[in-house]
Amino acid sequence: MATMREIRTRIKTVRNIEKITRAMKLVAAARLRRAQERVEAARPYAERMEQMMRRLSAAGATIQHPLLEVREERNIAVLVITSDRGLAGSYNTNLLRTAIQFLRQRETDTVRLVLMGRKGHQFFRRQKYQVLEEHPLGSGAGLTFADVQPIVATLRRMFESGEVDGVYVVYQKFQTAMTQVPTVLPLLPLRPPDEVEETPAKAAGQEQEMIFEPAPSDLLGRLLPRYVDTQVFRAMAEAIASEHGARMTSMSAATENAGEMISTLTLSLNRARQAAITTEIAEIVSGAEAQK
Repeated sequence: MATMREIRTRIKTVRNIEKITRAMKLVAAARLRRAQERVEAARPYAERMEQMMRRLSAAGATIQHPLLEVREERNIAVLVITSDRGLAGSYNTNLLRTAIQFLRQRETDTVRLVLMGRKGHQFFRRQKYQVLEEHPLGSGAGLTFADVQPIVATLRRMFESGEVDGVYVVYQKFQTAMTQVPTVLPLLPLRPPDEVEETPAKAAGQEQEMIFEPAPSDLLGRLLPRYVDTQVFRAMAEAIASEHGARMTSMSAATENAGEMISTLTLSLNRARQAAITTEIAEIVSGAEAQK
C-alpha cells in the first residue's frame, strides 16, 4: 500500500496536470471559435465556386484546359493535412487510417505525397511512399490564400506536366467540436456533374438554361486556378478547426479524469491517515496496558 507521502506526491502531480489540461482546453476553445468562424465564412464561397465550375465545365464540353484534362489515373498526388502537435485524441489516427486505406488501393510507386503537419511527416517516414514536400501547418491564425499558393503551385505543376493524372486532398472535415469526418476530396481534374444525378429542378423540368458572359472557356481559364486555391484553402480551414475541436474535447476529458483521480487519491489519503491514527492509538493503548 502506498504511504501518505507517496499519495500526497501523486495528488500534487495530478493537480499540476489538471492545471495544464484546463489551460490547454481554454486555449483550444478560443482558437476553435476563430477557426470555426473562418470555416463558416469559407464554405459558402467554396461551394458556390464548385457549383459554378461544374456548370461551366458542363456547358463548355469542348473546352481545352490543362486542369480539365481527364486521363487514365496511373499516378496520383495526395495532399495529406494533419496537425503539428498531439494531445488531440484520435484526430491524427483516424485521418492517417483513412489516408492509408485510400493509398493501399494503388501501387506504392504510383503515389506522390505532399504533407502538411508534422504528425503526417512522422508517420509517412516509416512508409514506402514518395514524399515530395513537407510543410508545417501551424495554429492557423491568420490563414490566407497566400499560405496555400505554394502548395497549390506544386500540385498544379505535377498535374499540368503529366507527372500525375489525379490530385486528391485528405483532411478532417469539421462538423462540431466533438465530430470530425476524415474526407478524401478529388481536386483535379475537375469533372462535370454526373448526368445521371438529377437535381430537383431538373427532375421537375424547371431547370433554367444559363447564359455565360464572357464565354465559358474564358471564364474557366480565369477561374480554374482560383478554384483550386479555394478548395485547398477550405480544406486547410476545415482541418485547423477540426484539430482545435478535437484538442478541446480531448483536454476537457483529460481535465475531468484528473479531477476524478484527485478525488480517488484524496479518499485513499484519508483512509491511510485514518489507518495510521488507529495504529498509533492501538500502540499507545498497548503501551499503557503494558505499564500496568
